[in-house]
Amino acid sequence: MSEALPRKTILAHGTLGLPLAVIGYPLSIWIPAHYSGGLGISLAAVGTILMLARLTDVLTDPIMGEISDRWRTRFGRRKPWVVVGTFTMMLGVYNLFIPHGEVGLWYFLVWLAVFFLGSTMIALPHRAWGAELSPDYHQRSRVTAAREIFVLVGLMVAAAVPMIVELRADGTAVGEVFITLWNDALGAFSGDFGDKKVVDRATLTGPVLAGLAWTIVLVLPICATIVITLVKEPKQAVATETRPSFREGLKLVMRNGPMVRVLIIAVLVYFGESFRNAVSLFFIRDIVGVPTIGAAYFLYFIAGLGAIPFWLWLGRRVGKHRAFMGTLLTVAAVSAANLLLDYGDYLAFFVLFIIKGFCFGGLQFLPVAMLADVVDVDAARSGSRRAGTYFAFLGFSEKIAIAFGTGVSLNVVGLLGFDPAGGVAASTDSGVLALRLVYCLGPVVFYGLAMRLIWSYPLTPARHARLRSSLDRRARRLAGLAAETGTEVDP
Repeated sequence: MSEALPRKTILAHGTLGLPLAVIGYPLSIWIPAHYSGGLGISLAAVGTILMLARLTDVLTDPIMGEISDRWRTRFGRRKPWVVVGTFTMMLGVYNLFIPHGEVGLWYFLVWLAVFFLGSTMIALPHRAWGAELSPDYHQRSRVTAAREIFVLVGLMVAAAVPMIVELRADGTAVGEVFITLWNDALGAFSGDFGDKKVVDRATLTGPVLAGLAWTIVLVLPICATIVITLVKEPKQAVATETRPSFREGLKLVMRNGPMVRVLIIAVLVYFGESFRNAVSLFFIRDIVGVPTIGAAYFLYFIAGLGAIPFWLWLGRRVGKHRAFMGTLLTVAAVSAANLLLDYGDYLAFFVLFIIKGFCFGGLQFLPVAMLADVVDVDAARSGSRRAGTYFAFLGFSEKIAIAFGTGVSLNVVGLLGFDPAGGVAASTDSGVLALRLVYCLGPVVFYGLAMRLIWSYPLTPARHARLRSSLDRRARRLAGLAAETGTEVDP
C-alpha cells in the first residue's frame, strides 16, 4: 500500500485546472461566434481554421511528451515546461481573444496555433506529473478528481464573465447582477423570462472575450506559481524511468491493449462532445431562445461541481469504466431529448442542461483516471514508467478528435445554410435542421460506439489491484537488492 498523498499536495496540483478551464470554454463556445458572426469570417472557414490549428498538435504533442520525459533539470522535468507554457499561453490568449489590426484567416490561424502550443506545454506535463504522484488506483482518482473540481470552478468563472457582461449590457447594475441571475433562474424554471430580450450577439462577443482574456492573464500565472512551488516531482519516477524514443514509445503503446482501447474510447467521446459544443451557443440562443448564455452555463457548471463526489464514489464502487458507461448513457438520453425542444421551452431545456452538467465531471475525469491505471500495464511489462509518453498520446488523440469534431460540425451547419449573425430568421430551413441534428443526435452516435468498447473493458479494479501488488513486490525486492549492494537498481 503506497503512502497517502497529503491533501495540500492534491489540491495544489489541481489548481492549474482552473485557468485551463477558463481558456477552454471560450474556445468552444464564444470564439466561433465572434469570428464568424462578429468579424465576418464564414462559419465553415472558422471551423476549418480551428481544425487546421488543432492539427499542429500532431507535431507538438509527441515532441512535448518525449521531451517532458527525457529532459531533466535541477528544477525537474515537468516544471520548466509549465513556466514556458504559461507565458506562451498568455501571449496567444491576448491576441486571439482581443484581436487587433487586420484580422483575417491568417491572423486567426497563427494565434490559434500559438494558443494551442501554450496549452500543450502546460497541460501535457501537468497531467503526466499528476499520474506520477501516486501509484495507487484510488489515490489517482483523488488527484484527477481534484483537478476536475478546479476545472469546474474555472468553468464557472468562465461562465460568470459572459453572464456579467450580458446582464450589464441589459442595463443591470453591478450590485444587482446576482439578483438578476436569480430572477433569470426562476424564469427558466417557470418558463417565463417576462419581457427580457435576447441581447445582440455581434455586439457582445467582443466584450465577453476581452473580459475572459484579462481573467486568464491574471489567474494563470498565480495558479502556475502555486503548482511549481508547492508540489514536488516524485524522485523515484525521475530516477527509474526508461526513456524510449517516439517510435519505441508508439510501439509500446500499441502493444498495450487497454491503452489502445482507452484511446479509441477517448477519440469517440471527445469527438461527440466537440461536435455538439461547437454549435451549442447557436442552439441555446437561436433554437431555444435562452436570453443569457452565461447564466445557463453558470448553472450547468454548478451542477457539475456538485456531482464530482458522486462520480468519485461511483468509480470506487463499481469501477471507473462502469461509472463512465453510466455517464455516457445519461448524456446520450439527454442529448436526444433536446430534439423535442422549440423556441421558448426554457423549463425543459434547463432541466436537461443541468442533468448534462451533472454528468460533466464524469466525462472529464474518468477517462484520465483510466489512462493513469493503464500506465501500470506498461510498467509491469517493461519495468519503466512513461507517463509523459502515454499522456502525450492521450492529448494527441483528444485534440485530433476535438479538431475534427469542431471542424466537421461547423462546416456541416455553415455550408447547409445556418447564419451565425442573423440566427434562425436569416438561415435556410436545411441550416436550422442541421443545427438541431448536430447538437442533439450527433453525440449519441459516437457515445454508442464508445459504450461498446467500455462494456468489455479489461482493466477492472480487481485486476489493477493484482497488478499493483505485483509492482509493489518488485519495487520492494529491488529496494532490498539496492540496500545490499549499495547501488541504485532500476525496476
